[in-house]
Amino acid sequence: MYLGIFLLKMRSGMSNQLISTIFGISKSSIRRAVSTVISALMKNFVPQNIGLQHISRQEVIENHTRPLAQSLFGNAAQNQAIAVLDGTYIFIQKSNNFHFHRRTYSLHKGRPLVKPMVVVSTDGYFLTVVGPYLADYRNNDAAIFNHMLRSNIEDIKNWFQEDDIFVVDRGFRDALTVLEDFGIKAFMPHLLAKGEKQMPALEANASRLVTKIRWVVEAANSRIKRWKYLGHTLPTNQVPFIGDYVRIVCAISNEYLAPLSTGNADDDEALATKMQYLAKRVNSLQTFVEENALDRRSSNWEVAPDSLNFPKLDEEELRNLTCDVYQVRLCPSYMQEYIEGDADILVHKEHPGLIRVKLQRRHVTSKKYLLWIQYSESTVSAWYCKCSAGARVVGVCSHIASVVWYLGFARHNGGSSSGVQNWGDFVKDAAIIDVPDTDDSEVEE
Repeated sequence: MYLGIFLLKMRSGMSNQLISTIFGISKSSIRRAVSTVISALMKNFVPQNIGLQHISRQEVIENHTRPLAQSLFGNAAQNQAIAVLDGTYIFIQKSNNFHFHRRTYSLHKGRPLVKPMVVVSTDGYFLTVVGPYLADYRNNDAAIFNHMLRSNIEDIKNWFQEDDIFVVDRGFRDALTVLEDFGIKAFMPHLLAKGEKQMPALEANASRLVTKIRWVVEAANSRIKRWKYLGHTLPTNQVPFIGDYVRIVCAISNEYLAPLSTGNADDDEALATKMQYLAKRVNSLQTFVEENALDRRSSNWEVAPDSLNFPKLDEEELRNLTCDVYQVRLCPSYMQEYIEGDADILVHKEHPGLIRVKLQRRHVTSKKYLLWIQYSESTVSAWYCKCSAGARVVGVCSHIASVVWYLGFARHNGGSSSGVQNWGDFVKDAAIIDVPDTDDSEVEE
């Protein structure tokens, strides 16, 4: 019964008051049940299912490394372990201890929180969770990772060996030199150079290889937050137990849930070969656009007819083009503005197989991106977008994917705006003045 109470609390996020009402016992009994279960799980269950010492390095390589990651970044002959790292957030209430409040206040999130550091394999298996850490500028992802290495938490320096691989995000950039000192290879998306608005094609391609593998840690963090108690803002008196809560739910995930990322060895090898080949190519359409000033000359473009001879694509061809499904999921939302008449698809008068579209950026009203797509009757052959990652040829950005999805798939299948609802009709807009209707008969002359 105690275990059921604990799991109900973690999974549903219910308060002790509500749970006590459901079970017909006092709140003190609920607190005692939760405390008892935490102690028991942390003593017996958690050490067997999470932490670097619960699993051997060789077992991770053989059973928890996706072939795609090994093909993109590893070398099977070197027997390398590949790990993906990221910090996650557990929000807490404001503390009346001002020093603690300052140290846990995140300027990035604009609220107090603590940060566990999550380390997963490339199939989403939780290797370990360290922390939680404070949230101020002294505890960014790079500083936390440096602390893990220099403190040799869970004997991390002996568990990982020279030439092993860490896949990280840009928040770890200040830890790269430390990783090199320990002989660890790090792969991170490229940063925009000062003054640049767009990554060069080769750097954008290399970044796409990283994000193809790194997404699994984001999905793992999301799996933690599915336990609704950890998705709530916790009272400060729960801070001592947050690390235990996170480790327990991660251990449960390891023991009972399916891997987040799986792949057939042959399919993964074929995809890796394709992505590595594309990663070495520059964007030929970008060169053509820049040499012919197609971003400035508007007289050579006209609105595309409804009968535009764009190649018809199926879902498998779309996935092959994007190298993922994430961009495809965003397509209906991006194309809604085109469907509602806020964007035009233009075709070049002299090059019928070349179209241009200006799409609204989803986060910023004042920003729009120009994009170009080159196609033939049977295939989409080239693309280029002015967004920061739009020069890549390893997959496509969401803007390119949206236009291709609409022209090649949705308009033939009646799903162009499926699932996209504008809820603004139910919310007032202070920028619009509502003038009430006036009955002319009641107006005095």
